[in-house]
Amino acid sequence: MKLSNLITFISAIFFCLVAIIASESGLKIDNISKPDDCSVLAKNGDTVHVHYSGKLESNGKVFDSSYKRNTPLPFKLGSGRVIKGWEQGILGMCVGEERTLTIPHELAYGERGFPPIIPPKSTLIFDVKLMKIDSGSSKDEF
Repeated sequence: MKLSNLITFISAIFFCLVAIIASESGLKIDNISKPDDCSVLAKNGDTVHVHYSGKLESNGKVFDSSYKRNTPLPFKLGSGRVIKGWEQGILGMCVGEERTLTIPHELAYGERGFPPIIPPKSTLIFDVKLMKIDSGSSKDEF
């Protein structure tokens, strides 16, 4: 088996596992676009740089966007610095990939919300694009 075929096969299995975990948690992941070369995947421990736009599912109101600041948000995947829906939804992405994440309140800001911006028990929708991955040994950018 060629190495490229093996990488494709392993990637497909990984994406199936991510989809199963996401569906059990209530997170919905819609893949919008994915580059042809998707050999480097975001994994726990990587520092990822993500452009995003977040809106409330209830009324479509945008409450935050990295595009307005013209700077992607960097964070270490698996560190707990972002909401759980992001941790699960960004895992397995490759640089240049775009997804829409529909995140239930249990994986976002919970019962209380984040007043006054996010009401209690709010489902959030994020359009995300992975711009860069910094891992311990390599760097991949879009």
